Amino acid sequence: MRRPPGKRVRRRFLCIDDNVRKPTMKKYDIIIVGAGAAGVFAAYELTRIKNNASVLMIDKGRPLAERICPIKSGKTAACIRCEPCHIMNGYGGAGTLSDGKYNITTQFGGDLHSYVGEQRALELMEYVDSVLCQLGGAEAKLYSTGDSDLRYQALRHNLYLLDAKVRHLGTDRNAEILQHIYDYSRERVDIEFSTEAEDIEILPAGGFRVLTTRGGEYQCRDLLLACGRSGSRWISEICGKFGIGLKSNRVDIGLRVELPAEIFRHITDAVYESKLVYKTDKYNDLVRTFCMNPYGEVVSENTNGIVTVNGHSYADPSLHTENTNFALLVSNRFTEPFTNSNGYGEHIARLSNMLGGGVLLQRFGDLVKGRRSSERRMEKCFTRPTLNATPGDLSLVMPKRQLDSIIEMIYALDKIAPGTANEDTLLYGVEVKFYNSRVDVDSDLMTAVPDLYSLGDGAGVTHSLSQASASGVHVARKLAAKYQ
Repeated sequence: MRRPPGKRVRRRFLCIDDNVRKPTMKKYDIIIVGAGAAGVFAAYELTRIKNNASVLMIDKGRPLAERICPIKSGKTAACIRCEPCHIMNGYGGAGTLSDGKYNITTQFGGDLHSYVGEQRALELMEYVDSVLCQLGGAEAKLYSTGDSDLRYQALRHNLYLLDAKVRHLGTDRNAEILQHIYDYSRERVDIEFSTEAEDIEILPAGGFRVLTTRGGEYQCRDLLLACGRSGSRWISEICGKFGIGLKSNRVDIGLRVELPAEIFRHITDAVYESKLVYKTDKYNDLVRTFCMNPYGEVVSENTNGIVTVNGHSYADPSLHTENTNFALLVSNRFTEPFTNSNGYGEHIARLSNMLGGGVLLQRFGDLVKGRRSSERRMEKCFTRPTLNATPGDLSLVMPKRQLDSIIEMIYALDKIAPGTANEDTLLYGVEVKFYNSRVDVDSDLMTAVPDLYSLGDGAGVTHSLSQASASGVHVARKLAAKYQ
């Protein structure tokens, strides 16, 4: 990787690892809290553009090479609640070990366009895509819903297909590209892992003091909070401390569907990621497909000690499975006096953990017949699960309204992908998408506190890899100009 143009800024401090004594006070111009998509691309852009700022990035997780889930390594068959979770935390954030799907669209994945404008948001996402291609993603096909007749087929059955271009990198290729970005950025940016921000103080003369759980203290002039969804509670505490406005966001609750890949092959071969939305007859609720993984696997993840379910897929054909999985999510928005939408989602997830010791699994046929799936029934199941989950009864966990809506959606999908409503279609629960309360920021993603920025999924501004990455680029360009 080439070094940034212009005179290289002397690094003030070296990276810290776990074997070095606790750091003392350090001063930087810019500190990035969080090494997720927003933080990674902010660091990349501050490296690429000539500027004189000293930059530090901290994250409570581990480097890429050390982000190894015990389930994937074969050390355990079920989630043991690592702290922090290697799937959710570490360099690249929760998106690193996902299926590396970058959707270029403003129809879903966040509201960055509400702050920077529609055209600007799309330009930023296109730039992110160009960086990914330069660093190894060019071989990944760019899919588009625009050239597909799927929209017509969906509309015939009251399903609406959202517009998007999608670049699927795959979990394996995504990690390789992020390693390239890390190698490039660390020429210019100091990066400290296993370092969690605990508190922030505003200095009397301006700037900030960042205190960490390792006992370290850091000072900076500009502070970027890019903590991702796992930092939602901490972000809320910081906003409360400084009087920064927050708006309650929704929580999405649903199940992950797994079925033979042949059932959705005519859709996934054409558009790969199909974002289909359905309005139920019974409740008039909106249900949507989310994170479709052709030939992928279902995985568990740990969010703040709660085990939920997700899906991954790989670019390498040798790692493909015989199944496709995707989530069906029901959006829940609450009105006063209730404001704790994430708490509601956590409660439902805990019920699943209580009954199944983690993730629950049920055949669709058993669910509609009102009976639990047992080990005996699963032995006769033609669809082989890719995640070791506990057979059980999801109706004891999911609220009736959401469960009825998901069942109705499955029957709707069966009309454009016959076989979706088969008895042996597998349902994993629960899948919960926690959305951070939206932080009050301006068009530069700066809060009411001068030089304090909140970006990415942690700000509630974005909900996708593309938009989170784009938000990091947006803020970095402003700061690079400031430190010319």
